Amino acid sequence: MANETRLTNPEYVAEIIDLLNQDLTKKQLQNLIIAYHASDIADALEELDKDKRLKIFEVVDDEQLSEIFAYLEDADIYINEIDLQLAAQILSEMDSDDAVDVLEEIEDEEIKDQILEMMDEESSEDVLLIQSYDEDTIGSMMTTNYIEIHKDLSIKDAMRALTAQAKDNDNVSTIYVVDEHDKFYGAIDLKDLIIAREGSPLENIITNSYPTVYADALISHLLEDLKDYSEDSYPVLDRDDHIIGIITATDIVEMVEDELVDDYAKLGGLTSEEDLSESIFQSVKKRIPWLMILLILGLGISSVVGVFETVVQKVPLIICFQSLILGMAGNVGTQSLAVTVRVLMVENLTTKEKFMHVLKEVKIGLTNGLLLATLSIVVVTAYIMLFKINDIKFSLLIGLCVALALIITLIVSSLMGTLVPITFHSINIDPAVASGPLITTLNDLVAVIVYYGLSWLLIIQVFNMV
Repeated sequence: MANETRLTNPEYVAEIIDLLNQDLTKKQLQNLIIAYHASDIADALEELDKDKRLKIFEVVDDEQLSEIFAYLEDADIYINEIDLQLAAQILSEMDSDDAVDVLEEIEDEEIKDQILEMMDEESSEDVLLIQSYDEDTIGSMMTTNYIEIHKDLSIKDAMRALTAQAKDNDNVSTIYVVDEHDKFYGAIDLKDLIIAREGSPLENIITNSYPTVYADALISHLLEDLKDYSEDSYPVLDRDDHIIGIITATDIVEMVEDELVDDYAKLGGLTSEEDLSESIFQSVKKRIPWLMILLILGLGISSVVGVFETVVQKVPLIICFQSLILGMAGNVGTQSLAVTVRVLMVENLTTKEKFMHVLKEVKIGLTNGLLLATLSIVVVTAYIMLFKINDIKFSLLIGLCVALALIITLIVSSLMGTLVPITFHSINIDPAVASGPLITTLNDLVAVIVYYGLSWLLIIQVFNMV
């Protein structure tokens, strides 16, 4: 909906609210209200009480109300305050995709069905068409607001067709052309049609290679395929190549935002649908599956620590630095995961490019590991000598264990944070599913084995310090 990319002017909103508090006639209020942008009126509605909102609904016509409702968040609240017939008229005036968004917010299925029945036939058919597609496909995001002409028209007739359709469709920057079988043929830029000579063939200004998308295609695939184009809109076709709608640049921006929110949520082991209005039970229901998986993995880590119980008993000091090793491993793995997911979302990588990306992340992990290991061996040794009162040889040995563990775990964490999402992507699973908590837990498992294993090997077996 339009509110996804919304600018607001607090001064105008305050003026609108002030108008509602004045003793104005309906005509006076109407003349003043219509001068404001629909977005500002929508903002004002959200701050007014029901009685004041109804005053606006009474003086604004259906067309302007449809523009206002496109900017409203939680539009179902306002739909419930007005007559169902008025609600149907407003939704009939709205772009079909915006009308679908409003209807989806209405929880009462009976009210939703009544509004659909009251809408004009063409609008309700468009809404039902969009609703017939799964929410992760292009069809669910398209609008039926576009201009269509036949390829055999003259320049003059094409202009007449444009003028006739423009009163009901405001996406006029690109005109879509169909052939004698009503199949997509090409597209015309509005500027080219305006400056074309009246006697020249329409064919001369038609772009036959204009990019198209299918309604049943996945949104995630669309974003990847269209990254090299910069058109204002793209025709949406059915599998018979008939135009059934368009996707605008604004829709694509909204899709990108939704994908980013979805991926960000997955990196935290959450779902993108979770919001402030959700009940505690619903939130728990969505989060608990991941937490149960992580609990099992966490028990695995605890079991590994148990294997090294004798090492801990003989050298209890090493426990002090466990959190340092685990924290660094988790941070590095999450960084590599975030970079890799972003690259996979915006690039079509070849096998060689994937290998080079993995190699680069491993090199970064190695470099960071060497730098942090150098710092840690100095700090850890000094800490043990000064605060734990141990000799330099023993202190240096523990510092060496920490340093070597950091180098190895940072390399493995970088590798894990890169290979896991690439593997998921190669088998057509969303790479963001390789979420942060999962990568962190796996890296913790590796870090525990490496750290305690090195401590056992160096302190007990090689140097026999205990």
